[in-house]
Formats: sequence, structure tokens, C-alpha cells
Amino acid sequence: MSEPHSHSHLWPGVPLALFSAALFGATPPLSKLLLNSISPFMLAGLLYLGAGVGVAVYRLLRGKQAAAGEAQLAARDVPWLALAIGMGGILAPVLLMFGLSLNTASSSALLLNLEGLATMAIAWLVYRENVDRRLLFGAFAILAGAVLLSWDGGGVAFNQGALLVAGACVAWGLDNNFTRRISATDPVVIAMLKGLVAGAANVALALAAGAWFPAMSIVAATAAVGFLGIGVSLAMFILALRHLGTARTGAYYSLAPFIGALLAIVMLGDAVTLKLLVAGLLMGVGLWLHLSERHEHEHDHEALEHEHSHVHDEHHQHDHDGPVSEPHSHWHRHAPMRHRHPHYPDLHHRHSHG
Repeated sequence: MSEPHSHSHLWPGVPLALFSAALFGATPPLSKLLLNSISPFMLAGLLYLGAGVGVAVYRLLRGKQAAAGEAQLAARDVPWLALAIGMGGILAPVLLMFGLSLNTASSSALLLNLEGLATMAIAWLVYRENVDRRLLFGAFAILAGAVLLSWDGGGVAFNQGALLVAGACVAWGLDNNFTRRISATDPVVIAMLKGLVAGAANVALALAAGAWFPAMSIVAATAAVGFLGIGVSLAMFILALRHLGTARTGAYYSLAPFIGALLAIVMLGDAVTLKLLVAGLLMGVGLWLHLSERHEHEHDHEALEHEHSHVHDEHHQHDHDGPVSEPHSHWHRHAPMRHRHPHYPDLHHRHSHG
């Protein structure tokens, strides 16, 4: 049996969430370059399909040993996966497309910032994930920065289109919370299935709406953007959910608009404005509040049996019949224990608070 591993409570969840946000934030400016040659509806479908195909190729190349280190999807996970794909991969993009057709682009951009708020609210109110004042202040500072970044003076038009865009954000919030329920399983498989199923459905809907396939060079470029900005980003997001819980991962993910704006300055020559600087300051304050969070108290672990990728740290002190490599995955039992250390609402710390 290995000795317990000591590491910062920020690792690896926070870097995973930030890299996920960075990759997703790069998707809008890259996609904007493609919009001259492809319809928005077809672009959404090909981005997801590119993500699914790219992750499927990676899954074939990574080898059996890497796959053995992750828990695989079981029959009990299929309903949650289906709900996540249906909400986030199919329903949300369709609601967004129809909402965009009935609403202004500026108003829709503002409303899209509701996704992070919806993710946190559902995690807090429905799944009772611990959210303290520091996390709330940090999340609202990040959200305020995202709203300011999207503001062009036109405000939000409260019409049918706005309701559809808001509905898309709620669907993505539900998707994030459903995905957390299966975050212990192989994130590569989840990202692959989400991309393939949602991509195929969205491409079919685009064709039915009268769209057409662009040139193969555009398809290839779109697939590459989808692989990195959706596929790899989604796999990192799922791993972050595993370590941080839904509310905190969603809050870090809200940094994506600012990252996208910075990339737009570099790639598209957009101007550096006072609005961007103030938004960056607000998001920086929110990020600091989250990074400096230290949730520590004496807590009880009830007996628990599950399967996921793990090393023999302080929560995994069990024996094996022979030598094993780490990380590895197998069904294992946690004996009841009581201790104190900094922690997030990860797979082993989803306890209630008074």
C-alpha cells in the first residue's frame, strides 16, 4: 500500500477548470473567422461533430493502459449521460439558434452569461452543494465582468427570443449538473459520446433547415476548432467537476468570455477598451476570491463504495493482492473516518453543512 500523497487542494481541479475555460474561450473568435464560409447552425453541428471524432481518435491512440486507469460508463450512468447530451448538446443549441433569430446579438450575448449562474444555482439549490459567501461574491464578480464585457449599451430585450436564449442557458446549467453525476467515469468517453451524438443531431437539424456542407478545408478547420474548444475543453471540464464540484467549476468557466476577448484582440485586432480593463479587474477579483478560498473543517466520511480513478492518498488506504500502477480504477470501499483538511465538494466531500 502506498503512502498518502500530499498536494495543494487547488491541484488539479483549478488548473483543469481554467484551461477548460481558456480553450472554450478561444472558440468564439476562431469560429468568427469561419462564419464567412459556413452557416451558424451548420457551424454548431460541425464543431460538436469535430469534437466527437477528434476525441474518438485520441481514445484509439491513447492505449489500453491509460483507459484502464479510468472507470468506465455503467448501465446506471446511461440515463444521466442521455440527459446531459439531450439538454446540453441538442436542446440548448436549438433554443439558442431560434433565440438568436428573434433577438439582437448584443442582448443574446448578455443573456448567455446566465449559464454560469444557472449552473451554480442548480448545484446550490437542487443538489445542496456547499456555496459560501466568498464563493458567491467571487462568482458574481466574474459574472459582472462577463456581463460588462458583453454590454454594448443596448441592454437586454425581454422578448420571446430572450426567453429562448435564457432557456438554453438553463439547459446548459442542467447539463453541467447532470454531467457531475457521471464525472467519476472516463471523461474521454463522455466527451466523445457527447460530441458524436450532439454533433450528428445538430448537423441533421442544420441540413433539415436548408443549410449545406462547406468546402472540405472549412470542414477540417471547423473540426480542429471543435476538437480543442469543445472536445478537449469538455474532458478537462469533467475532470474539474470531479475535483471541484459543479458550482466552483462553473464559476471558473465563466472566465471564458474574457479569455475570448483577449484572443480577439490578438487574432482579430479588436481594440483594448476601458470596458475590457474594468471587466478584467472584476474577473480578477472574483478569481482571487476563489483561489484564496480555504474551506476547512472537521468532517465525517460515511462508508462509501464506488469506482473511479485514484491513487493511494489519505482517502484511499486499501490493499491489493499484487503490485499496481497509479492512478488506477476499481470498485473499492471507503471505511467511515473523521478528519480535518482543506477540501472542495469533490467525489469524497459531498457532505452537508449546518
